Amino acid sequence: MRIFFATDIHGSEICWRKFLNAAAFYRADMVVLGGDVTGKVMVPILAYPGYWELTYAGQRIRLETKTELDDIQRKIRDRGSYPTVLQPDELDALNTEDSVDRRFTIEMTRGLDRWLDMADTKLRGGDIPCILNGGNDDIWEIDDIIEKSPSVSFAESKVIDLGGFYLASMGWTNPTPWNTFREAPEDVLTGKIDAVVSQIPDMGRAIFNFHAPPYGSGLDEAPALDDTMRPIHGGAVMKPVGSVAVREAIQRYQPLLSVHGHIHESRGIWKSGRTLAVNPGSSYNDGVLQGALLELNEKKGKVKHQLVNG
Repeated sequence: MRIFFATDIHGSEICWRKFLNAAAFYRADMVVLGGDVTGKVMVPILAYPGYWELTYAGQRIRLETKTELDDIQRKIRDRGSYPTVLQPDELDALNTEDSVDRRFTIEMTRGLDRWLDMADTKLRGGDIPCILNGGNDDIWEIDDIIEKSPSVSFAESKVIDLGGFYLASMGWTNPTPWNTFREAPEDVLTGKIDAVVSQIPDMGRAIFNFHAPPYGSGLDEAPALDDTMRPIHGGAVMKPVGSVAVREAIQRYQPLLSVHGHIHESRGIWKSGRTLAVNPGSSYNDGVLQGALLELNEKKGKVKHQLVNG
């Protein structure tokens, strides 16, 4: 069985397209996206009679034609943000945090619906298995949307039978400085992990899909921050920020494979006993899809791995 795994595309539409194409390109039997599917930024585009204006990448931009508007919206989506065309009075009405959050949720869910429509076409209506999970940055509204998709499976807190291998998923992380949606103390993570792992019938064929990487594994090295939340020495000082609960679960249960994300800078592999742990990293801001091609040998109980870029 050959699996293509990626994670942390954060709303980048070009990375989503590459992810959907990965099944055919790498001849994978299925594709798995480990979390942080959606974006975090909304870019207002003001509509005036005969033209549009926006501020993007530090520049004030005036658009004179519909073709120019379509082009800038595509560029914004590819970078992981949501272009939002507004009348000036609509922008003025977004004067509270609640108003902005409501509009962001609308734009994000519209974008996700469009992505799932793409998946129906690219994955032949579900003939090629596609598994998605939420990550700490994903809002709760994505869960029901993905659950209803005919061609994509939502994985959170489930064990999915991959034809003799068992994928157990948990998208929560240990606490971060940003107080994101799906994060919890380590003891709570342990409970969530044990609850999903208890559903696995054969640990020798288990795959953990936990968004947080194991603490101190080298898959969790992120820039250390000072008291003002700025990277120390421009990001040159690194520190482990992964989950102790995830590390302890890997060492206790010893699954065949464990896949992670969350920390974009820590692309690599880690071995713990018989377990191969992988974080493919993320370069979504550059439109580059980083992934891992994982080949599971049913008879030998081994995993071949290759970290890839595309």
